[in-house]
Amino acid sequence: MAKAEPNVVPLCDVLLVLLIIFMVITPLVQKGIDVKLPETSDASSGGQPTGLIVMTLKAVDVVDINGTPTEIRGLLEELRRVYSTRQDKTIFIRAYANLSFASVMEVIDIARGAGVETLALVPEYIIEE
Repeated sequence: MAKAEPNVVPLCDVLLVLLIIFMVITPLVQKGIDVKLPETSDASSGGQPTGLIVMTLKAVDVVDINGTPTEIRGLLEELRRVYSTRQDKTIFIRAYANLSFASVMEVIDIARGAGVETLALVPEYIIEE
């Protein structure tokens, strides 16, 4: 009696074609986020590289720009003045832990309006002094 065996050659052809399709499509589908890693600094500079703008949100209406207190009302003009002569339009933002997210977003919007291109949030848990 003759046994019936399945023909697997067409199945192998289909699998090879699918493998080739996935190999071609996979590099096109990959997406990611561009990340800028911070540059290391020497210990002589005090831990913060020179030339950076660090904005600290202390209270709802008080913001420090590199240690200089500024009110939120004058923040847009102050940031425009600081960034008018700078090539690097990057700012580092950090905030006290007791501030609301809405106040942080308001400052980010003001910074964007002043011409800041790159915003970096400093992930520190700052407790009010």
